Amino acid sequence: MGEFVQLEVEDGVGTIRVDRPKMNALDVATQEEIRAAAHEAAERDDVAAVVVYGGEKLFAAGADVKEMSTMSHRDMVERSGKLQSSMTAVAEIPKPVVAAVTGYALGGGCELALCADIRIAADDATLGQPEILLGIIPGAGGTQRLSRLVGPSRAKELIFTGRFVKAEEALAIGLVDKVVPAADVYNESVAWAKRFVGGATLAMRAAKEAIDKGLEVDLATGLEIERAQFASLFATEDRTRGMASFLESGPGKAEFVGR
Repeated sequence: MGEFVQLEVEDGVGTIRVDRPKMNALDVATQEEIRAAAHEAAERDDVAAVVVYGGEKLFAAGADVKEMSTMSHRDMVERSGKLQSSMTAVAEIPKPVVAAVTGYALGGGCELALCADIRIAADDATLGQPEILLGIIPGAGGTQRLSRLVGPSRAKELIFTGRFVKAEEALAIGLVDKVVPAADVYNESVAWAKRFVGGATLAMRAAKEAIDKGLEVDLATGLEIERAQFASLFATEDRTRGMASFLESGPGKAEFVGR
């Protein structure tokens, strides 16, 4: 377990909990602990889905600007790849991942939320990529993941201005997927994650990889990725169980074993 990031597992749901007072600023140590927690969540068989959570008050207010201000060009050339890959470790968890967004999710915090498959936000949450106000740009995936999520024009407007986005606007533009009362964010996120406990884990892994990898390539290549993933599942016990259960009892009653 890390000093600032914990992986807590209960009833098949893993929570990656960021807890670095006061604002969950993502310094180098916290970035590396996020990476470690993501890798552990990916590998553990008792984790079917993952919630990324910063606590009741806020998700993460951004990178540790005080730490970054001391870094030279050479320092950041050496660090920037590791910064990106620490966030990508969350995006590459081969299981459903939901970001439970409370309070502020700004800069690196917003980029961390973008690594989840969906985002459930508090009605008083605030998101944004304000790096331009520091004379820099998002460096942990924001220019790429935000534009893929909300479209290039909206992403440019948000990144060029650095403005903050309230929950209702975030929902309207597709930056978040659901807005709930602040007190309900974590429970709603866990409830979403629990839907996948006992599910067809190999098929979900294949679906996530087909979607994510397919977004990076042209349609023909994406279709080939889908075809290969689809065909591969016919070698699994879960496929046999799922189809046999459907033929005998109808949909939704199969008991999967992850093989």
